[in-house]
Order: sequence, then C-alpha cells, then structure tokens
Amino acid sequence: MAIEVTEIFHSIQGESSWAGEPCVFVRLTGCNLRCSYCDTSYAYEHGRLMEIHEILERVSGFRCNLVEVTGGEPLMQAETPLLISRLLDAGRRVLLETNGSIDIDAVDARCVRIVDIKCPSSGMSSHNYLRNLKKLRSHDELKFVIADRKDYEFARDLLATFPAGLCKINFSPVFGSIAPRSLAEWILEDHLPVRLNIQLHKIIWGPDTKSV
Repeated sequence: MAIEVTEIFHSIQGESSWAGEPCVFVRLTGCNLRCSYCDTSYAYEHGRLMEIHEILERVSGFRCNLVEVTGGEPLMQAETPLLISRLLDAGRRVLLETNGSIDIDAVDARCVRIVDIKCPSSGMSSHNYLRNLKKLRSHDELKFVIADRKDYEFARDLLATFPAGLCKINFSPVFGSIAPRSLAEWILEDHLPVRLNIQLHKIIWGPDTKSV
C-alpha cells in the first residue's frame, strides 16, 4: 500500500510532552485545513509515493525508537492507521499529530494521539471535530496553538468544560506572534493545569528550517 510522503528525517522533538527527545519524523503529504500560521505549507502537495515497507526501512535506518507521523494532515490518507500499526508492531513508540478535524477512531490504541484544537486566529476553528474528546486516553495529548489573548480565552474557557485528568494539555504560542512570557503569565494567573509548549526546534535551528 502506497502513502504520499513529503519527508522523513531525524531531529529533536520540538513539541508536546516529548519535547527534547530524539525522534524520527514521517511527514505525510496533504492537508484539509489552511491555518493562518501554518509553517508546513510545503507539505500540502507534491509528495512521493512510498510503500509502507519502504517507510519502515527508512525509519529503521535512523536507529531511533521514537517516531512521529505528522503532516500536513496524516489522517487524510486511508493507509495511515496501518502505517502506525506497523511501526508499533516493529517496536517503535509512535506519536500521531493530527489537526483535530478528522475522527481518530481508526488509530491504533497503542499510539499517542496529539490532537489540535483550532483557536479563532487559525481561521479554522469551525473545523474542530470535538467528538474526538470522548475518544482520548490518558496517554494522548491535546494542543492549543495560541496567537493572542482571544485565542487564550477561547482555549481556557473550553478547557473548563473538560473532565479533570482528560489527558495532557499543551498551550503553544505562535512563534513570532506572542511572547511565551505573556502566555506563561496568563496560565499562572488562571491556575490552568496545562503545559506551556514552546517550539523547541525553532529555538535550536531557527524558524525557517524545514528539517534537519
């Protein structure tokens, strides 16, 4: 089965609770959203078709146990859940980063599903598939990408409707749009049980670096 792939590379995980760990990234091609702050628009199209066994071989060559399947939007491709299961069967720890607009039911329960909830500044908040919230497990994660105070209040107010201990929750400042200090201060003022999630890879290699 063929999957359209933009790139496969080895780097330091820059986001989520796994930030700082070496990770192999499998970036799939295509996305159904167009967020205002998107930093991976090069993955919208023009990928390379690869068989699942080819992807597994490339990943194996990096000798790294942690793998993230990302995009674009990886769940646009019907074969993605199978790829994730094959990576897990091969003994990898697998993260899936999804934009939160597509049902996550088909994804292997062993996978850590990192689900975005789009805030107003993205221009895509009407696409949030909130039924996914009922499908999250304690090892999964939610991510709110925050560009301004309006986004923060949207995320804070939605968070107040969640059951305690739903999963790990990350608040991520849009690089160059809001100072991490401002977001940190708001979190502290409101005593929110969230994790400030700064994009570590952009601090290390700069905001314009695609992959390393």
